[in-house]
Amino acid sequence: MDTVLSQITDRVREAATHQTALRIRGGGSKDFHGGAALRGEVLDTRAYTGIVSYEPSELVVTARAGTPLAELEAALAEKHQCLPFEPPHFGPGATVGGMVAAGLSGPARASVGAVRDFMLGVQLLNGRAEHLTFGGQVMKNVAGYDVSRLMAGAWGTLGVLTEVSIKVLPVAPAEATLRFACGQAEALTRLHAWGGQPLPFNASCWVEDAGVGQLYVRLRGAVAAVEAACKSMGGERLDNAAVAADWNACREQRLPWFAARAQAPQPGLDLWRLSVPATAPVLALPAGVAPPLVEWHGALRWVQAPRAHAQALHDVAAQVGGSATLFRASDAGTESAEAVFGPKNAALEKIQARLRQAFDPAGIFNPARGAALG
Repeated sequence: MDTVLSQITDRVREAATHQTALRIRGGGSKDFHGGAALRGEVLDTRAYTGIVSYEPSELVVTARAGTPLAELEAALAEKHQCLPFEPPHFGPGATVGGMVAAGLSGPARASVGAVRDFMLGVQLLNGRAEHLTFGGQVMKNVAGYDVSRLMAGAWGTLGVLTEVSIKVLPVAPAEATLRFACGQAEALTRLHAWGGQPLPFNASCWVEDAGVGQLYVRLRGAVAAVEAACKSMGGERLDNAAVAADWNACREQRLPWFAARAQAPQPGLDLWRLSVPATAPVLALPAGVAPPLVEWHGALRWVQAPRAHAQALHDVAAQVGGSATLFRASDAGTESAEAVFGPKNAALEKIQARLRQAFDPAGIFNPARGAALG
């Protein structure tokens, strides 16, 4: 692995010298995000692979960035442990580095936290080809700015991740999924009420199927807590083995609701991610836009709509204190970052620019992603 790291370092050093853009890439399973036309010479990290250390008793694992995400999850499963934030793969080639760089989390995110909340340490190559180490393998080793968490969701714009240390958790001893037939407004009301109670609430998903709304709630925790919650909440209890595939399909966006975008009567539907307060009411979506798929106890609303409704979606999310992001474009090469992320925040843009200047002064890393971020 030392030879592989040396080769990657040389690539970065040469790119910095000649100011050549580099497109950092693992499995490429998330290249679609935001519809950006990615630029630069591909810097493939998959050769730098392997689990460096794993201490089940300490609940921490360290892996190289090119390690397949499936390989890491399999190793954890052998010890009855997991990545509780359920990172989506979006393809068979997903890597650990890509998981961190994208910063995307699955159905349990609202209950257990995001990728960044489980970051303990990272090693990375900055734009000067310096191999830097931040954090470590325990929670109480951070003094000053937590750079490890900063890398989650940075999309490779601040450096080439080479190694990451992540906190893991034991698999919950008990699990149950309840189903309720209800409309979106009733589902949100139920979710808000349950959120204020001591329930082993882990994940939720409301979706309209053939005009009928269905709310799915997953409980995880101690056996007694899960059984007591099932009795108090009501609903129809589903078979765990049968419903596990559905939760995985929700994480990987393979549910029929997501597939319907490609089968819509009108072409050109984009997939939008609306991040809003969990207590936000039913959103007044533009006319003709189908009801959303709701996750994260109401805090995440997936919407399928044409690009012409971009401003309307940004506005409706902002009205309740949230934001809208173009997640999957119907075509490649989105025309502007504003169409993806909405109007920029001037203060945030300055911070992002300073961070990129500090980590990547020549601006060689993932320039298309950097332009979108700020």
